[in-house]
Amino acid sequence: LVLCFLGVSAWFQPPVRSTWQWQLEGVIENRFNVSVYDVDLYNTHQSTIDSLHAAGHKVVCYYSAGTYEPDRPDSNEFPESVLGNPVKDGQEKNDIRQLDVLGPIMVNRTIIAQSKQCDGLEPDNVDGYANPTGFPLTYQDQISYNTFIANISHAYQLGVALKNDVEQIPDLVDLVDFTVNEQCHQYNECEALQPFIKQNKAVFQCEYFEDGSTPDTVCPESNKQGLSTIIKTLDLRAIPLYECLTEYT
Repeated sequence: LVLCFLGVSAWFQPPVRSTWQWQLEGVIENRFNVSVYDVDLYNTHQSTIDSLHAAGHKVVCYYSAGTYEPDRPDSNEFPESVLGNPVKDGQEKNDIRQLDVLGPIMVNRTIIAQSKQCDGLEPDNVDGYANPTGFPLTYQDQISYNTFIANISHAYQLGVALKNDVEQIPDLVDLVDFTVNEQCHQYNECEALQPFIKQNKAVFQCEYFEDGSTPDTVCPESNKQGLSTIIKTLDLRAIPLYECLTEYT
């Protein structure tokens, strides 16, 4: 009660200008001087998470909240009725309106994250309403689903990100703890991230070398706006990693 009264979060809520590394492929390299590592929930061993914590890092765990992935341990729990348009690597969009089906799956993933001592979560693919899913999803359908995801994360004392979904930031910024954004410079959307900055919530932002992004084209504006911008390649392996906040002067 005291924490709520003081407005202090009981779970992980990284502040503006937190540094980070985003690695979803390959063996995690625990050698970067950053505050936060964002890694895959299932493919990152407990020993790796423990070693990251021992080195002083917070750990955000990634999973897809809006697509079926055939290589996940719980893939057999997704019935045909929730599977929509194909994406990549055998993934298929989900009908997020079927919360009676998807809800227990996402709760179980959250429990796994808590058991592995993740500090926060990066639920991906939470903007299906704005993409061709094969289902007539509405703006409110997405708000309801994303609210559910945030609430179960907090129920298990985990911080939670809003992944991309820029258009819904005004409705969700108060509920989530930080954002993970891709290509706001590429799509001229960085200004829309400012509500997070105003609440001292980190904007973990990534641009890609394949898009032509360079430190000179990205970092000056990112640093000015308070974004935690890194530049990587699309495969999201350990390297390359260029961190605007610490490397660009």
